[in-house]
Amino acid sequence: MRNLPELTADDRLRYSRHLLLPDVGENGQQKLKNAHILLVGVGGLGSPAAIYLAAAGVGRLTLIDPDRVDMSNLQRQVLYADTDRQALKVEAACKRLLALNPHLEIRIIPERLDAQNALDLISQADVVVDGADNFDTRYLVNDACYLAGVPNVHGSIYRFQGQMSVYAHANGPCYRCLYPEPPPPDEIPSCAEAGVLGVLPGIVGTIQATEAIKLILGIGEALIGKVLLFDALAMDFRKMKLRRDPSCALCSPSPTITTLSEYRGYCSLHSDEKDTAMNIDAETLSQRIDQGDDMFLLDVREPHEHAQIAIPGATLIPLGTLSQRCQEVPRDKEVIVYCHAGIRSLKGQQILLNHGFTDVTNLVGGIMAWVNTTHA
Repeated sequence: MRNLPELTADDRLRYSRHLLLPDVGENGQQKLKNAHILLVGVGGLGSPAAIYLAAAGVGRLTLIDPDRVDMSNLQRQVLYADTDRQALKVEAACKRLLALNPHLEIRIIPERLDAQNALDLISQADVVVDGADNFDTRYLVNDACYLAGVPNVHGSIYRFQGQMSVYAHANGPCYRCLYPEPPPPDEIPSCAEAGVLGVLPGIVGTIQATEAIKLILGIGEALIGKVLLFDALAMDFRKMKLRRDPSCALCSPSPTITTLSEYRGYCSLHSDEKDTAMNIDAETLSQRIDQGDDMFLLDVREPHEHAQIAIPGATLIPLGTLSQRCQEVPRDKEVIVYCHAGIRSLKGQQILLNHGFTDVTNLVGGIMAWVNTTHA
C-alpha cells in the first residue's frame, strides 16, 4: 500500500460532500486521490465513467483508445462536443476531464490495447474499467486482469439493455466463467449495426464508475460473483449469481490459458480488413465518384435504412436476399459494397466472391464513414 497523499485545502472544499460520508471521509478521499484507474475505451461507457471518476477525485487516470471523434458518437459519448470531431478521443477526453478537475494526473494512449501492452498497462492500475465495444478487447481485458490480479469492472450495452459485473477479483469468477468462448463473428452486431439508446451507456458507465470507487474504498458490496442486468424499456434491474467455473480455461485450478495471445477475429469491425487490397476508404470512394469512375455501388442494408440516406446511384439489395439476386449485380464492373458501418458489407463481399465475382470492394466504415467524409 502506497503512503496516502494529504488532502489540500482545495481538496477539502471540492470533495466536501464526500468528507461528510462516514464510509468515505478523509481517509477514503485520500484513497481515491492515491488510486490509479485504467479506462479501456473512452466511448459510450468510458465517457460517463471517466467524468464521474475525475469528479470524484481519482488521482490518476490512464485512457487508452485509438479512435477519433465522429458525429455519430455525439448521441451518447458525452465527453465530446461537436467541435471535437476528428480529434483523437483520448486527447479531447483529457482536455475535458482536466477542465472539470485540474488536479488529476492523466495519461493518454492513442492506441489499441493488445497482447503486447495489456499486461504492462493493467498491472500498473488498481482497477480497470472495461468500456470496450468489441469481443477482442473484452476477452483480452479479462485475461490480462486475471493474470495481473487487477479487478475488471465490466460493462456492455446492446440496444436498450446493459450488463455489468466485476470480474477477476480475488476468488470471484472471470468473464470466461460466463462466456467461455466468443460468439462467431457473423453473430455479433455492434452498436453501429444494431443501434443503442443514447442514455443507456450513461447509466451503465456510471454504475461502472460506482463499482470502481467502491473497490478503491473497500466499501459496500461490489458486483463480484453477480451480473447486473438492466432493461431500459421495462426500467428493470435484475441480478444473476455467477460462480467461478471449475473448468474455466483461465481461472480454474488447471487453466489452459496462461499467457496472452493475439485476440483477433471476434469482431470484424476491429479485424485487419482495413489493410487488405479488397477495401476502399470513404475519402477515396468520394473522389472516385466525383471523377465519374464506372463502378456499381451495392447497398446491402435494409430498405428503411436505404430510404433514410444512401450514396447517390447505389442499388439496394438487402444482405439476406443477395445470394438469390446475384444476377442483378453486373460482372463487368467493379462492385463497391457498403452497409451502415462495414460489417454486413464484408459478408456481402464474401457472398459475391463465392458466386464467382472477382472485382468486389468493401467500403470500410460503411455509409457512416462516407457521411463523415463528405460532410466534414
